[in-house]
Amino acid sequence: MNLLVIPDKFKDSLTANQVVNAITKGIRRCNDSHQIHTILASDGGDGFLNAIHQVHPSFEKITMDSVNPLDEKITADYLFSNKDHTAYIELAKTSGLELLKKPYRNCNDTSTFGSGLQIKHAIQKGAKNIYIGLGGSATNDGGTGILRALDFKFLDKNNISLSTKGDNLSKINDVKTPEQGFKDIHFFTVNDVNNLLLGKQGATYTYASQKGAKEKDLPLLEKGMSNLFQKSKKLFPNLEDTPGFGAAGGTCFGLSTFLNAKIISGTDFLFQLNNLDKLLSKNKIDFIITGEGKIDKQTLHGKFIAGITAKAKDYKIPVIAICGISTLDEKSEKELGIANVYPIKTENISVKESLKNAAKLIESTTFEIMCDLKTKPLT
Repeated sequence: MNLLVIPDKFKDSLTANQVVNAITKGIRRCNDSHQIHTILASDGGDGFLNAIHQVHPSFEKITMDSVNPLDEKITADYLFSNKDHTAYIELAKTSGLELLKKPYRNCNDTSTFGSGLQIKHAIQKGAKNIYIGLGGSATNDGGTGILRALDFKFLDKNNISLSTKGDNLSKINDVKTPEQGFKDIHFFTVNDVNNLLLGKQGATYTYASQKGAKEKDLPLLEKGMSNLFQKSKKLFPNLEDTPGFGAAGGTCFGLSTFLNAKIISGTDFLFQLNNLDKLLSKNKIDFIITGEGKIDKQTLHGKFIAGITAKAKDYKIPVIAICGISTLDEKSEKELGIANVYPIKTENISVKESLKNAAKLIESTTFEIMCDLKTKPLT
């Protein structure tokens, strides 16, 4: 058989690379002669750099001093292509939720400043194109942390420069842009979030609770984000809230508004990076194995698995999905374009156990799938 393995990460359990390895082991256990094509998935969040480096191993990996979302010193990597002076930065490397233990996750206090230090470093190295993968952030600062690292100033009513964190957005009275500007640098945000910046479907009310904010914090955080938007509108009178602005706690808004960053679909970026159309057209793929930690109604409206099934439909290739847990009924699975969904969480396995033993469970599930397919082929 000729197979394509392209799963997403299993959140709080396995990276996309670890999922690929587990699935590959399961396939090999059943039949070592299958030809396996693998693609590391990332919608711009965790694993963004790994996905790029797999395709372009010659890109220079640059390690530098930075800070985490709570301004604690860390080191972090980004990728640099000397050929076309292009930098690739993964926001989660410095501003990611996974960098903080659960008791310290609180987007009232976190900032994207560390990611800004990486961008500044890339500019000083000569970057003319900068791709920033958004996703997995611990922040709700509207991208002000990144901008502060690039010498933007956010001033309170006393004309004092504010530290950039969620709690301080409501205190912003004025925004000062750096004199040098960034007109010669092209910025791109890579993400698959379609949320607006503001409102009940915006950055704060959709994601802040996942980043440690309590219910009582949400109105103040939303007030701060709205204040940032209104103060920005004084500089950019035609500014309108736009789908995608809510990504990474509003970081997409800050980059798009102040750095003129172009918003790029993470899934489309991944497919183009790996030349997926060429792979599918040149190879007779028997079926595709994808998956993620949880498959539910949000998956129906997401871009990653939906994007894969759409591509597969174009080439008439069946798709199966392995996941931690699934809440979709059979009708919804068919609507999504998946032939079968295989959860590793069963009645006999707790959520805690499935998270802890995900790699082994994915491998054994894949082994069973492949052995079953000997007698029951996919249609």
